[in-house]
Amino acid sequence: MFTSILLYIPANLLPIMVTETLGTAYPSNIMAGVIVLWGDGSYPVALVIFIASIMVPTLKMLAIGWLCWDASGRGQRDSHRMHKIYEVVEFVGRWSMIDVFVIAVLSALVRMGQLMNVYPAWGAVLFAMVVIITMIAAMTFDPRLTWDRVRENNMKESRLDGN
Repeated sequence: MFTSILLYIPANLLPIMVTETLGTAYPSNIMAGVIVLWGDGSYPVALVIFIASIMVPTLKMLAIGWLCWDASGRGQRDSHRMHKIYEVVEFVGRWSMIDVFVIAVLSALVRMGQLMNVYPAWGAVLFAMVVIITMIAAMTFDPRLTWDRVRENNMKESRLDGN
């Protein structure tokens, strides 16, 4: 999980896409793209990209970290809340690759010779790695750990009450 955080920082700082127009290359990272789209008045597209590329991965990594922290026994024993968080992480996981998909489609479709080309950059590779790592982390997390811990604590409490 820590690896995905270390990859997420350069994935957001490095260019994710390079647009080449009339021989001049224009690299752009995720946030710069959101700012340009917002400035051009494409508010819905800018919001979708911001939510899918910045907010969702950040919240997903925080949620997986919180689930692991809780499963390790340091949490508040709120298994219902942890289960809801796990369900949200699982649901969001299928939308995590939307940015990589958009760049792949643009790279395939925008090939106009000397006029304009779009290429993925290193930021896209790092972002894809972050998405893959967080998807694996979410899939390998066993939500029963939170329920098992609650059951173990209840058993310990009942033994203490019975003695």
